[in-house]
Amino acid sequence: MRTRRRSAVGVALVVSAGLVLAGCSTRTGSADTSARYVAGDGSTVILAPDEREGAVSFSGTTLDGATLDVEDLRGEVVVVNLWASWCAPCRAEAATLETTYTDLRADGVSFVGVVSGGKDSVDNARAFQRRFDVSYPSIFDGDNSVVLAFRGQLPPAAIPTTLVLDREGRVAARALGEVDRSRLLGIIEPVLAEQP
Repeated sequence: MRTRRRSAVGVALVVSAGLVLAGCSTRTGSADTSARYVAGDGSTVILAPDEREGAVSFSGTTLDGATLDVEDLRGEVVVVNLWASWCAPCRAEAATLETTYTDLRADGVSFVGVVSGGKDSVDNARAFQRRFDVSYPSIFDGDNSVVLAFRGQLPPAAIPTTLVLDREGRVAARALGEVDRSRLLGIIEPVLAEQP
């Protein structure tokens, strides 16, 4: 009985992640039916250090075939951006993310993309990276295991979602929907300013 309940809970988590990130889509109004996405509400949340839960752990294969483990980035501020190649707001924010990454990486800020695998493919994600000159690594999350690693206090709830992990690997901030530079820096800089 207990095993059946745990299995049901596990299945429910996977199904709900899929619904949130893939199934509950909204049309952008474009004639391009591939431009479906779960629209973020534009909300931004920053948590004080004493409000944060435990460190998030995930790993995966990047689009260039390397293995990336977020635990190897402990001690740095890590920006995690959930995106998809078919997502219009993801295309709109790509240059902002890349420029901010380039400007802040010397300050101890790493960026990791997470490609929502539900309706995407590795080939399309690679084409997106080439088209928008994205130089930071992205993991293809075909089974939603990376998304599920964030369940808890501030999980991804839209495509795109940008999360900031503090130096201990805890979720410190989240922005739902497309970010511009001001909004992106607004969730990175307070975490970067924290004393290690």
